[in-house]
Amino acid sequence: MAVKGIGGIFFRANDPDALTEWYRTHLNVGAGCVADPAATADQWTWQAEGGPVVFAPFPADTDHFAADHQWMLNLRVDNIDALIAKLRDAGIAVETRSEWDQPDVGQFARLQDPEGNPIELWQAPE
Repeated sequence: MAVKGIGGIFFRANDPDALTEWYRTHLNVGAGCVADPAATADQWTWQAEGGPVVFAPFPADTDHFAADHQWMLNLRVDNIDALIAKLRDAGIAVETRSEWDQPDVGQFARLQDPEGNPIELWQAPE
């Protein structure tokens, strides 16, 4: 027997309903969301597209994300530039740095949800 993938991501929130709605509205992530328009949504799951998932503990002193957080959510996206523009139009601060982007790894951007949780957007190379 082997693990087949991540079955869920669960974390604490001060206002779970508001944070759920923020993720749905701005990132199309969470219960009831689908990455493939042909898929069927339900009230509990997010129908994400398949692909590899990086599962990697980082050193305790990493500067890859804020020191006051134990985790960072990395979301696979397509058309990262359009998503960044949409987020910025909604008043959400998104950080990009040319040194984060690598032709063999992809393009990256970072933001925080309303409760300060770090999010990294990743568009894999074509």
